[in-house]
Amino acid sequence: MKGKRLLIALGGNAIKQAHERGTYEEQLKNIDITCTHIVEIIKRGYRVAITHGNGPQVGALLIQQEEAAERVPPQPMDVCGAMTQGQIGYMLQQTLQNKLKALGLKVPVATVVTQVLVNKDDPDFQDPHKPVGPFYDYETATKYQKEKGYFIRKVKPNGEKPYRRVVPSPDPIRTIEAEPIKLLYDNGVVVIASGGGGIPVIDDNGMLKGVEAVIDKDLAGERMAEVIGAEIFMILTDVEKVKLNYGKPNEKDIDRMTVSEAKKYLEEGHFLPGSMGPKVKACIRFIEEAHGEKAIITSLNKAVEALEGKTGTVIVPD
Repeated sequence: MKGKRLLIALGGNAIKQAHERGTYEEQLKNIDITCTHIVEIIKRGYRVAITHGNGPQVGALLIQQEEAAERVPPQPMDVCGAMTQGQIGYMLQQTLQNKLKALGLKVPVATVVTQVLVNKDDPDFQDPHKPVGPFYDYETATKYQKEKGYFIRKVKPNGEKPYRRVVPSPDPIRTIEAEPIKLLYDNGVVVIASGGGGIPVIDDNGMLKGVEAVIDKDLAGERMAEVIGAEIFMILTDVEKVKLNYGKPNEKDIDRMTVSEAKKYLEEGHFLPGSMGPKVKACIRFIEEAHGEKAIITSLNKAVEALEGKTGTVIVPD
């Protein structure tokens, strides 16, 4: 089959905008816009696979678990991750199917609920920092820390509810469902997989076991890009280009950088750990470990232009 192999990693704004409540109708409207851009890319001959974030959705689901705990048994975090993979995958695949059908394009679409292997000895398990779920006051935070064994950190300097549960964010090692994902993709299916960074699992004496953690979706997306043999890895976020000195008077757009330059900027602290840092790190990995042709970081509405080399930040081999 012809066409460049492309892995698209969708940011949270592709599904839920920051100012929105996150109703089904709001999310479906955003996904409709997102899929319009993806279909345009498919029309241009790219062989597309998709991964996505799930932060707002899994956060809302965790609140539902806690609020209804006295009425129905709460589910663990790995199960909530699986549930939101199905939720978002369903909305994406149905919308893509409808748009492709309307254009007379016979392109199959399928979602794969995906597990991602992590190391049970990853240092992040001992010192977790990834905030998830609702904010708590001191009394509730203390109660949950004792009763549920939650790691709780103060994530805001003040306010009535400055505390939040934090969980490990271990480094992804490999995609468990690699074989079926590649089989589907190689046979022309637009595969949606590894949502939310994948469901984190460890090897427990030869058996898989889910763990309470959240894997970075861009780093896990890079592992998926390796699986399908992607030539291009594109991360769609809320900015058109990566910036140096972000938020400062001397802020500057980056149009292109080599892997060496990206590493240098990363070490200098230009890309924050909770935002652009993992994205740039994932792109570096894609070039070095997956031997990718290029990686692109840009905004959703500029995806087609970025693929044409007109905008976005492109990361290339040295």
